[in-house]
Amino acid sequence: MIIQLPEDVRFIIHTLQDAGHEAYAVGGCVRDSLLSRTPDDWDITTSARPEETKALFRRTIDTGIQHGTVTVMLKKNGYEVTTYRVDGEYEDGRHPKEVIFTANLIEDLKRRDFTINAMAYNEESGLVDAFSGKKDLEEGIIRCVGDADERFTEDALRIMRAVRFSAQLGFFMEEKTKTAIRGHAENLRKVSAERIQTELTKLVTSPHPEYLRSAWETGITAVFLPEFDRLMCTPQKNPHHCLNVGEHTLRAMQAVRPDKILRLAMLFHDFGKPDCASADENGTDHFHGHGAVSSKMAEEILKRLRYDNDTIDRVRELVYWHDMEILPEKRAVRRAASKVGKELFPLLLEVKQADLAAQSDYQRPQKEEWLRSLHDIYEQIQEEGDCLSLKDLAVTGRDLIAAGMKPGPQLGQTLQNLLQLVLEDPSRNSKEYLLSNLPKET
Repeated sequence: MIIQLPEDVRFIIHTLQDAGHEAYAVGGCVRDSLLSRTPDDWDITTSARPEETKALFRRTIDTGIQHGTVTVMLKKNGYEVTTYRVDGEYEDGRHPKEVIFTANLIEDLKRRDFTINAMAYNEESGLVDAFSGKKDLEEGIIRCVGDADERFTEDALRIMRAVRFSAQLGFFMEEKTKTAIRGHAENLRKVSAERIQTELTKLVTSPHPEYLRSAWETGITAVFLPEFDRLMCTPQKNPHHCLNVGEHTLRAMQAVRPDKILRLAMLFHDFGKPDCASADENGTDHFHGHGAVSSKMAEEILKRLRYDNDTIDRVRELVYWHDMEILPEKRAVRRAASKVGKELFPLLLEVKQADLAAQSDYQRPQKEEWLRSLHDIYEQIQEEGDCLSLKDLAVTGRDLIAAGMKPGPQLGQTLQNLLQLVLEDPSRNSKEYLLSNLPKET
């Protein structure tokens, strides 16, 4: 088994070896190389102590020196080099109280989370695979190294990582690993919201966002996203749907490209349905107003999970407008694009497409034709350069003041009124026309 190591990685390993130490590429970079993927980064494990590593390289950073990690800087790239270690007792379900350096590579690999991440490689020894990680890679299995209960007791974040790796790789979780997750899911409460957020983002943007179902089945979402559990038991007895709200959500995430904003929008777009559910005299379910409720919930949950404000704002808006009815005519599309915003409107069309893909076949041809029309019309509007916002309006607040209007709320409202005139008919977007349509009192 030969893995092509990058030049910098070979240099670091050989430098350590020439000084009498062992050194290997380890973890995710080995896993990805065996899968014929390009690793995002390369980590190195070594028998050298941190101070010995630092003495061998010109530029280093004490990234986590108390845990044996030094970052070696080569040109503008950083490579984490960590001393073989055995973790001490885990007191908080996340971090070992202490680490003990060891000269034994296998002891170091033994402390790692999953077999597919517990392999090491260098050009002299080849692949070191003491826990059958290569076999699990070939068979598509996520399996803990050693005793699964111990691994999840040590670090609860591994519970989320198991589902995330499963989704990213399309692997299934080995039964003992899955059973242990069920038994330790509550320990996720010890994990910071920021860490949960990172794993959730990687999961939903993976090739298999529908594997969030595994998080539900093993009790994980009950801890960090209980609102999703409600979706999984909310039926949709409606001709437009053939799945419950949760399964519809999972399918909608699959149907949109793996962009963080789009996938999160599809995750949250129907979160308000359980609270908005009603049934008519025929027993047909309806969810009036669920867009606004879902939008509010999305904002609250994303804040709870410590997402950045830009992500929160964009997801909230897409969720709010996802059920917006738009007539397939230029005037209506201009108004809709103006409400939603030029940057978000193309994403809204993608959201609507994914939502439709997860619905029943009822009236599907008509719905697909309607969406195609919206796409075509919006493209025409873009090509023709129609005004869709105050920024594109031919007059500004200064122009209105120069025409005699006083600064204040009325000025802002007048600009909005002029924008509506232009949305109705783009040919009106001229300074002369707009100034001639100012309120008479000016």
